[in-house]
Formats: sequence, C-alpha cells, structure tokens
Amino acid sequence: MHVQDIDHVEFYVGDADEAAAALRAQYGFRLHGWVRDQPDHYSVLLRQGSIQLLLTSARTGGHPAADYVAAHGDGLATVALSTDDPAAALAEALARGATADGTRVTGFGDVGHVFVRPGELLSTVELATESADDPLDLLDAVDHIAACVAPGELDPTVAYYEQVLGFKQIFEEHIEVGGQAMNSKVVQSVSKEVTLTLLEPDTTARPGQIDDFLAAHHGPGVQHLAFRTADIATAVRTLRGRGVGFLSTPGSYYDALAERFEHVAVPVEQLRELDILVDQDNEGELFQIFTQTTHPRRTLFFEVIERLGALTFGSANIKALYEAVERDRAGEHVRGAAQ
Repeated sequence: MHVQDIDHVEFYVGDADEAAAALRAQYGFRLHGWVRDQPDHYSVLLRQGSIQLLLTSARTGGHPAADYVAAHGDGLATVALSTDDPAAALAEALARGATADGTRVTGFGDVGHVFVRPGELLSTVELATESADDPLDLLDAVDHIAACVAPGELDPTVAYYEQVLGFKQIFEEHIEVGGQAMNSKVVQSVSKEVTLTLLEPDTTARPGQIDDFLAAHHGPGVQHLAFRTADIATAVRTLRGRGVGFLSTPGSYYDALAERFEHVAVPVEQLRELDILVDQDNEGELFQIFTQTTHPRRTLFFEVIERLGALTFGSANIKALYEAVERDRAGEHVRGAAQ
C-alpha cells in the first residue's frame, strides 16, 4: 500500500462557520470553499500551504458529526490519506484486517481514515470567489497528529497501523513528571509524510493529563495537530499578534541550554522571549511550541514546529512539553477554584 501524504483532515464541529472564522482570524487560513448542497451536513474548507482543514457540521441527526460532537465536542474525526488508487488501498486495508464503515477505515476511538486521490477534495467543493481574509503563508504542512489512547491500547494500536496501513514505528519514549507518567510511540507511513504520535497513560503512576483528556473527551481521540513552519520565530510572533495563546516555559529551561547544546540555530534569547523549545535528534534540530487550548473541554490544541534536519522527536522536548501542559492545567485548576 502506498500512502503518499495527508490530503486533508476533517473536523466535526457544532458550527462550521464559527470554527472556520476563528481559524481564519487567528491562524491565517484562507477560505477556499464550501460543501453546502448536502441535506445532512455542511462543510467549510480552509487552506494554508499544503494544509487542508475541512470543518463539517451536521444538519440532521443522521450524519456522524452529530453523534461525534455530542460525545466529544468539536474535534478531529477523519484523516484523509492520499493515494493514486483509493479503491485498491481500501481493498488492501480490508484484506489486512481493517475494520471499516463503508469507505471509512477505523483508526482509534472515533477517528478514522479515508483514501482519496490527490486533489480529489477540491472537485467536491464549491469554490469561494471572494474572501475578506487576512491570510498568512507561515504554516506549511501537517507535521504530525498526536492522539491519546486508553491504557493498554498503545501496543495494539501501533500493531494495527503496522499491519493495516504498513506504517513503521520510528520512536518510543516513557516520560515521568512529578509522579505522573505516560508511554509514547510514533508510527509513520513508508513515504514518511504521515506521522502519528500515540500517547497512553501509565496506570502505575498518578493520573495526569492523558487521563484527563480521555475523561473529558470521553475516550481516545486527537489531542493536538502540529503545523510545520520554516520560520517558527516569525510564526509565533505573528500568531500571538493575532490572538493565539501559547504555553509558557520557565527561564531555567533556557539557562540550561548552553549545557545541553554547543550551538542552536535560533538565538537562545529569542527562544526565551517566545517560549519556544529546542531539541535534537541524530539528524538535526527541532523547535516546538504548544498553543493554549480554547476547547470548552480543554482537550484539543495545536502545535507549531520547525525542523532543521530533525526527523523524529527529542526526549527532552517531550518532557518539557508535558510539563508545559501540566503548568497550564494547574493554572486552570486555580482559576476554576477562584470562580
């Protein structure tokens, strides 16, 4: 099976126009078109770089978006995979043991996959002829998708993607922070263009953010979507100026960078100013930052990442990102108690 890339991701949302307006205003996505001739659903297509976000709302209770939103709130429901022969890819996935509902192959939880030809989505969309957007060209591609799975489901989920879609495991990590712990494994398509980071809580440790996600989301699902950029400093400054909130990092993290790395491509003081994390793998550097969640359930958020040669993930960044989410959770608990 030859999976080329992520063609698009589809969010199921309560109000597609409202969700699209926020992504256009804050993240600089362009309105590309709509699907508004269907009796059971309405969709808005946004684009930036090679990123395509399809936002779908149910018009009737019979559309799957209705049940999804009722169970989980707004969230990422479908990852569309591009391939030259979707019918053959589906047949092969089924032969390899995939479960499917029509042409939609099960992934994890209520998240699934469809196979499409490159550019096929655009033929189904009514194109927008005018737009009042103030678009950006800073976010280039979907770098990876991170998902939380239930305890004991990490290894079976990895095995499912390896068997059904031919993905390969490229990274694994066990993270412990303040009595909490999680297991993480990364699977990737043979093309190296589709990357899934799978997270599982360690039940031998105290409950933490992965447990919180599973409870708030009501099961496994996508925790964050990572957008790749060629200039993370400019991207973060610009997005902050448009109202995007990012998680903070303590100064001690940057004080220790000189001991960790002889050279960093982005000046440390610039990283400190913008709360950007830096790490390395055997191939190069990567820079990452998480956004603050605006989801009512505090589940879904986004990541901005720049890769300078790095192909996987750095252990120090994974721990630092986990700690950043913990600080945000702690702050939310304090704010909630004060109200």
